[in-house]
Amino acid sequence: MQDFSDILHNQILVVAIAACLIAQVLKIPVELGTHGKLNLRAFVETGGMPSAHSAFVTALATGVGQTVGWASPEFAIAVVFAVIVMYDAAGVRQAAGKQARVLNQIIDEFFQGEHQFTEMRLKELLGHTPFQVIVGSILGVAISWIAEIAY
Repeated sequence: MQDFSDILHNQILVVAIAACLIAQVLKIPVELGTHGKLNLRAFVETGGMPSAHSAFVTALATGVGQTVGWASPEFAIAVVFAVIVMYDAAGVRQAAGKQARVLNQIIDEFFQGEHQFTEMRLKELLGHTPFQVIVGSILGVAISWIAEIAY
């Protein structure tokens, strides 16, 4: 049986996780530049610029391609996985965020009167715009290439 610490020696996995973390860290200065205020929560929240999901899966797919070959079945699986994740990030979760925004507006209007319900807000920033997904993808590929050169 392999030792659990062997996971830390999996360069593809480590680079993919690093790409995800770098994307999450980059959300803080992007939030500062966009909204003019420091939002440290951006590091742990979903959504926003750049897409950490996209950076994660594209770094993973790029690393697989670099390691086992661009024509390998493993690379094909990684690409299909990446496309599904990015489609979900920009499509399904973006739509869920829009629905949350509408429901929050309904709740706001409902509570202008006197009602006995408690107000619970829904998280609106769930997904990504296509641009955020593209930027995250470019970031993931770039980090994987830089890691390949560095090793």
